[in-house]
Amino acid sequence: MENYIVSARKYRPTTFDTVVGQHALTTTLKNAIATGKLAHAYLFCGPRGVGKTTCARIFAKTINCLSPTPAGEACGHCESCVAFDEQRSYNIHELDAASNNSVEDIRSLIEQVRIPPQVGKYKVFIIDEVHMLSTAAFNAFLKTLEEPPEHAIFILATTEKHKILPTILSRCQIYDFNRMEVGDIVRHLAHVAQSEGVGFEEQALHVIAQKADGGMRDALSIFDQVVSYTGGQITYEKTIENLNVLDYEYYFRLTDQLLAGEVSSCLLTFNEILAKGFEGNHFIGGLASHFRDLLVSRDEVTLPLLEVADSVKQRYREQAQRCAPRFLYRALKLCNDCDMNYRTSRNKRLLVELTLIEVAQLSTDEPAGSGLGPTKSLKPLFSAGAASAPTSAAPANPVAATEKTNAATENSIAATGIPNAATGKANVAPGATLASEQAAAYGRPAPAADPATQSARPATAKELLTRSAAGQNRGGLKSLTAVSIRHRSEATAGPADQPTQPAAEADWGDAPFDERELSYQWFRFANSLPQEQAAMAARMKNLTPRRLEAETYEVVLDNEQVMHYMQALVPEIETYLRRELKNGKVCLRLRVAAPGEQVKAYSKKEQFQMMLQRSEGLQLLRDELNLTLA
Repeated sequence: MENYIVSARKYRPTTFDTVVGQHALTTTLKNAIATGKLAHAYLFCGPRGVGKTTCARIFAKTINCLSPTPAGEACGHCESCVAFDEQRSYNIHELDAASNNSVEDIRSLIEQVRIPPQVGKYKVFIIDEVHMLSTAAFNAFLKTLEEPPEHAIFILATTEKHKILPTILSRCQIYDFNRMEVGDIVRHLAHVAQSEGVGFEEQALHVIAQKADGGMRDALSIFDQVVSYTGGQITYEKTIENLNVLDYEYYFRLTDQLLAGEVSSCLLTFNEILAKGFEGNHFIGGLASHFRDLLVSRDEVTLPLLEVADSVKQRYREQAQRCAPRFLYRALKLCNDCDMNYRTSRNKRLLVELTLIEVAQLSTDEPAGSGLGPTKSLKPLFSAGAASAPTSAAPANPVAATEKTNAATENSIAATGIPNAATGKANVAPGATLASEQAAAYGRPAPAADPATQSARPATAKELLTRSAAGQNRGGLKSLTAVSIRHRSEATAGPADQPTQPAAEADWGDAPFDERELSYQWFRFANSLPQEQAAMAARMKNLTPRRLEAETYEVVLDNEQVMHYMQALVPEIETYLRRELKNGKVCLRLRVAAPGEQVKAYSKKEQFQMMLQRSEGLQLLRDELNLTLA
């Protein structure tokens, strides 16, 4: 039985021209040999399996060849080349620094350096995994590496250049080897398969090349494994089965379901993938890669970045045209966040399922914006019934709808015990206040009060608090109307659900507002900032805009650095405040606190004491209900 040789050894390059994926480096080495400009020390560094040691051997063989070819390659027939091929050459010495990393090993190497070559012109010393040498061994090697004999050339190879002493790096010519591209690996695998008489599908070779992660040696090892499994006929199905790779058909199908907003189908597809034994992080990483491939497939300029078989590229192009760029940006961000949080999550399956739900909702009712900051809110999965459909439709005339809402809110406020503008009286039946508040919150008419139960009675602490708040507002009724509308909008959509594109200034209106409402919207904006701006959100919560004149407010900051970051947010903050306050004249001014001026951040207790000074009803409410500040 003939001895079997693995493909990584059998098809190892023996000339510079047969080295795959390192054309720039091999050309440089060939030119150096042709011109006789050889350095005394080289450092070959790069990932595993990209040809560092192979190029070192070819270089050592070529410089000792007695009759090199005009192309700068070794002839392969002279005495030196034959001795090298038969592994009996005394001019080439290889040292594995991983197991020979002591000072004694380096001293033994230095003794061999003194002996001149018997055949050929140079003695070449190849030290593999040189980063494994100890510090003492490096120091013992420095003098010889800097001033070796004329016949000695050192070639150091490593995968971790950062671990080598700078004094060693300064004495070497450094060559950085790149990872193999998928196309180069596929072409080399096809050549090997044809040479071995193995049938193959191009898609299967692409799977092997992507699995190798840029290493030719890994690709050839995987190739041998798949050949053994398939019996000499490499197919895509058998390859993904043997390598435990998730079929891209799942990703194409899942993307169609996400674009259609079919949450149930997405969850069933994910369950099918889990049933096949794949982990959730493996799936979510593959889904993110699929979205990335769709993104680069949208433009002919970035199409070369798509490393798949030609037969699959057309499918990517077709599906990419159905995906909006904003959808792909946000989907990539959500998948990336899920991948980062997967390890620390206790319920990993739920984390992935929530991500799928969020991605599925990106394609429906997308807010206008840059698409770079996906919201974390989840919309209802089931459509509302017929009874609730009319209330969810947008009115054709926004102004008329606003007037109608204000009128309904005024009716509900009149029923809750706020003094009437004409009589100054407030007759409220017991239990009617809560019903009226609920009716106002949902935009329904307030229930009629029972005349039999209406009677004069002492005001409770809650009514005192309500009257005090109404008295502090400008006009009372207008302010409370705006607050009622604001609370109802919060029940239907949070800050993240609002459109991010600014509306025309004429649409914002000129509605009145006070400092309390502006401070409330200021806090809402701070809470809507993404997680990566948590520090800025916390700082905004400690700042309070102060009125300068009319609708112009001032914010006093601690230092110039905070000023720099806040200035970038001012246009976005002003747009948000104008939209929420229904006033297109809102304007913010920033300044740094003057020397000696203190920008005080009030604690919760201090804020509560300030509220007590403004409202006597709050004190009565606290005493009556026996409340304490948490």
